[in-house]
This record gives sequence, structure tokens and C-alpha cells, in this order.
Amino acid sequence: MDILSKNTENKFQPLIGLVEWFRPGEQARVEKALADLKELGVTELRTGISWNDYSTPASQEWYQWLLPRLAKEVNVLPCLHATPPALGVTPRTSAPLTNPKDFADFLATFIQDLGEHFEWVELWDEPNNTLQYDYTLDHNWQAFTQMVSAAAQLAHQLGKKTVLGGMRPIDPNWLQLLFDRGVMHYIDAVGIHGFPGVFDLNGEGWEENIAKVKTVLNQNNSVAQIWITAAGFSTWQHDEFQQLQEFRNILNTSAAKVYWNCLHDLDIEATSISGFHVDEREYFFGLKRADGSPKLLYRLWAENGSNGLNKLTCIKRKTSFNPAEKYSLITGGAGFVGTNLAKRLLQEGKRVLILDNLSRTGVERNLQWLHDNYEERLEIHVADIRDLLTVKRLMKNADQVFHFAAQVAVTTSLDLPINDFEINARGIVNILEAIRAQDNPPPLVFTSTNKVYGGLEDLLFIADGSRYNPSDKSILKHGIGEARPLDFHSPYGCSKGAADQYVIDYARTYNLPAVVFRMSCIYGPHQYGNEDQGWVAHFAIRAIENKPISIYGDGKQVRDVLFVEDLVDAFLLAQQHMPKISGQAFNIGGGPENTTSLLELLEIIGDFQGQKIPLQFGDWRPGDQHYYVSDIRKFKKATGWCPKNSVQEGVLKLYKWLCETRGIELPVDFSIQEKNEVSKVAIA
Repeated sequence: MDILSKNTENKFQPLIGLVEWFRPGEQARVEKALADLKELGVTELRTGISWNDYSTPASQEWYQWLLPRLAKEVNVLPCLHATPPALGVTPRTSAPLTNPKDFADFLATFIQDLGEHFEWVELWDEPNNTLQYDYTLDHNWQAFTQMVSAAAQLAHQLGKKTVLGGMRPIDPNWLQLLFDRGVMHYIDAVGIHGFPGVFDLNGEGWEENIAKVKTVLNQNNSVAQIWITAAGFSTWQHDEFQQLQEFRNILNTSAAKVYWNCLHDLDIEATSISGFHVDEREYFFGLKRADGSPKLLYRLWAENGSNGLNKLTCIKRKTSFNPAEKYSLITGGAGFVGTNLAKRLLQEGKRVLILDNLSRTGVERNLQWLHDNYEERLEIHVADIRDLLTVKRLMKNADQVFHFAAQVAVTTSLDLPINDFEINARGIVNILEAIRAQDNPPPLVFTSTNKVYGGLEDLLFIADGSRYNPSDKSILKHGIGEARPLDFHSPYGCSKGAADQYVIDYARTYNLPAVVFRMSCIYGPHQYGNEDQGWVAHFAIRAIENKPISIYGDGKQVRDVLFVEDLVDAFLLAQQHMPKISGQAFNIGGGPENTTSLLELLEIIGDFQGQKIPLQFGDWRPGDQHYYVSDIRKFKKATGWCPKNSVQEGVLKLYKWLCETRGIELPVDFSIQEKNEVSKVAIA
């Protein structure tokens, strides 16, 4: 069966808040968090107030800044916790109090100092979890019940509503004990915690657990609300789909309020609740990574709102397969190249399975388009290629494989080289091992990059008007051939180059059917480009939207560009000719007949726009090539392939598609022939 989002509309959805704990001195992180909350449209925030920290003057000053700052933007639920060691039966922040009424005294001080900034107060955090409250030192919960009972009564006297610290695990018997002790008389909401698929609720859903709590409340004639004060999913195994799925599940609960944990992953150098890296899961609960980049849930939530998360019916996970039903497996299949290939295969009657983690902005639109138009033959599995078991499971029914999933930006690789390596280099090993495990290994086409040839520093390039040309006449005529020595520049070049060589070696060592495409610049419909990848579409998008365009270097850099439909032709020919071309690498691009400099491309787009495009120039980037044109003769000879779309024809097709998707009308007399008369682009 497929794991799908629920499409039925709920009459009731819980009020959604977020959990974020702040350490003293983290003013900058507070500001970032408030900006994130605003982007998500969230007005509720649960945050921790450490009693232990509050006992020092410096920390008091911190909280006296924090609470007012938060309250200006959101409704704050302060969670009071952490015993000052000097007041505990043992010197630990999880220890029961020697004098249980000390907690009420602290609460009174806290409300006197900062009570104007909150309406509700939470009394402790996960009190039945020994990491937070060591009940093994509190015989029969005597100290705890005295502590919370006195504090709750005082909070009511001071005009505050109270939340019983979230149970983890959810324990109806423990809750009944608190009723029996009279604690619940001044409790307005009962908190529960759960982390399905990570720590808790295995085998039971939210509603089953909420029902248990409701039963206890009803039996005691309590009108207390039920709040989920902490729920979340750790992406420590890169499973951002399941984080989204768990959030969609919790939107369908009958809890009055839900606080999702949390905004940001922990800094890898920070100490978690259970100790420094004792449990890696604790570090990856954020909607954003520690570097601030958004995960899938955050991005879709910000774009669609929490109520709109279920409308993306394409975001699902295929989990069961008929062994007789073979398919073409496309990793990274929601990207623009994968979308165009999937479209062609589906139109030809093939079954297609797309494996994609949807990490790039806009790709869910591609996936939804494929889903809406070809659902009958399309399978979707939203997951990450770093998950070897998933890759192996999906490979069992594949009769051909196209591996496009990658970290694609040089700039990102410079910032996050480990992440770049894990996706590009480790990812291809997962693919190859999954193929090798099959009795009849499916043939693989892998897309590498021209960056494996480095910066071409040994070649001389001469500025000639709006472009660079090589002084070597043979390169000028034919382009860069596969005999060119490999020279990996940047972490991206290293990771893709390593992947490139792994594919060639697995074909040689294990006799796997596989080829490598060392790609030049590809462009076409369904491309949501940026300045780091997909620059042809990026320039066109910026021009259409009347936004400024920045160029690294002087803009005379030359590339051969290839329209995506021509690339799809090459993919299919590679699979068709696999027996004779396996184990080889091919340079794939538009070739010498389809070249353009950045300046020349922008002139073409400016002609389409009817106006000159203003430019900004920046410094050259490390390893950026002044000139790269693919020598495509080797693949032509092997398969008979040849690009069919000229630069002007292909860019116009992309331009028209971009305008159509934005509802922008083109001039009535707009035609390739007329534009060819206006734009005379130099062809090397």
C-alpha cells in the first residue's frame, strides 16, 4: 500500500505552535526564530525557563530580555523546569526538591517579574521521564505532587492558567494518581509528548493515546484541555518525507493545541539532553538544519500554509510492489531533467518510478504535474539516496536506471563539503551496490559533469568580442574530448568526479552495464534554475520577472548548451546501445554548433523581452571555466545521436514555457524566424 496524506477535510484542526529552547546569550538565534515563525504564520511558541539558570543574576537578565521580546511577536508558553542542584535531594537538575514548596516560591517570583508577557504557564517538562525528573528518588511521587499542587494553586491565584508538564510516556495510571492526590484541581490543560517513529507511540497512534487521557479526564469530571506540548520527527537518517508525514498526521488529531518540536537542529557541537552525542537522534528534530537551510516540511509549510500541506497529493511513498511490474527508476526524477525523461517514457507507455527527496525548490510542482498527467503508470517514492536499504528495495523491480539525484551547486559544496560528499559520492555507491545485488543488473546511465576536467588552466583563451575562444584550433573546432585529463576542482568537482570513476570501475570490475555522461549545460521546460545550477533558466526567469541579474566574472564565459529534449534522446540511445558502450564516459552537450557566452545568451533573452537586460558583475568563482564546449563526436559515432535544437530555438521554447507558467502573454507575431533576424549570435 502507499503511505498517503489524508485528503479528507477536518472540521477541526489543532492550534499549531512550535517548540524552541534558547540558551542565555542567543539573541541572534531568537531573532532568526521569530522570523521563521512569521514566515510559517505561527503565533504560538513553547520555550523552556530553567529554574536553575534563573537563580543567577546574569540569567535573570537574559530571561528579562527574552520573554518581552518573544511576547511582542507570539503567544509564549513558558515551561518551568530544572531543579537548582542546591535545592534537590541530590545535586542534579532532575532531582526532586528537598522542600517541594520551593517551586511555588520560584513561580511567584517568575510571575511577578515577567507575568505580563504570558497567559499560561507549564509546570515542569516530561515529569515522568527520568531525564527530566528522577522519580526513582521520589517515593510514590510525594514530592512531585506536593510541588505541582502548590504551584498550580498559586498560579491560579495570580491569574495564570496552568499546563501539566507533558507526559512521556503517555500514562493514564500516572494521570489518575495526580487526580487522586488532588493535583488536577488547578490544572487547565494536560500536556502529552510523543515522537512516533523515533522514540514513542510505536504501535499506537495519537488518537488512541488521546482517548486514554480523555477517559481519565471524563472519569474525574475534568474539563481540562488536552495539548500535545511536544511532538516531532528526527531526520537523522535523512527521512524528511516522514517528518512531513508525521506533521500531517498530527494535524488530524483532536488535541486542542499542538506544539511541534522544533525550529532548528541542534548545533553538532552542542550538548543534548542526554549528553554530548549520546543519542544522535536528538540533534535532527528541526524544521531547519543547523546551518539554517530549510527541510522539506518547513519549505512546504511556508509556501502552502499548514492547511495546504495535504493538497500536494504527489508527495507520497510507494511501499509495495508487484514483482511482475517492471519500471524505469529515475533518481532525482522530480528535477527538470528527470521530469522531461519521465514524461517521454510515460508517453511511450513505460512504467516509471521516481525516487526523489524533493530538496530543491519547485520540484514538487514538477512531480505534481507528472502525477496529474500520468498517475496510472507513475510510481513515487519520496526518500533519500543516502538510505541504502530503500535504494536496494526499489532497485529490485527496475529494468533500467537513470541516476540524476545529486547535490548540484559548487557554492553549496564549498560551504558543506561533507554533505556534498555523502550525497554525490556515497549516493552513487549505494546505487551501484543496489544494482550489483540484482540477479539481472539493470543498465545505468549516470550524469556526471564537465567540472571533472577542472578549470582548464593550461589552455589559453582569448577574449574575442563578447566571448572567449581557445587558441587551440582543434579545441575551437571540436571542443573538449574525453581524453582530457581529469582535474577535480572544488568539493563538488571531487564528489562528482569520484562518482564518475566509481561507475566506470564498477562496470569494469563487476561487469555492470553502466555509462557516464559528462554533462555540459542543459536547459528546458520544468527547470527552476538558480545562479548555481540551471543558469540558462535562471537568467530567463530573472529577466521575465524584471529582477536584477548578477554574473560572476566578465560574462564572456562560453558554454555549449543542450536543450533537454535532445538530452532525453541521448539517454534513450545510451540504454539502447548499452552492450557496446558500457563502462565508458561520454561528453554530452550542445557541441561546437550550439555555443553561447553568458553575455550573448542575455542578449537573446533581452531581444525576447524587447529591452536590454541590466547586469551586475562579481568576482570569478574558484574553478570556473572561461570556456567549456563538449566534443560530442564519440557519442555521435557510437549511437548516431545529434542535437536537433539550436540555441535560439531551444531558448525560445524555454522562454515560452516560463511565460506560459506565469500567465504572461507573448507578442502575437513572435516567431523563431523573426528572432533569428534580430539576434545574430556568434557560433564558434
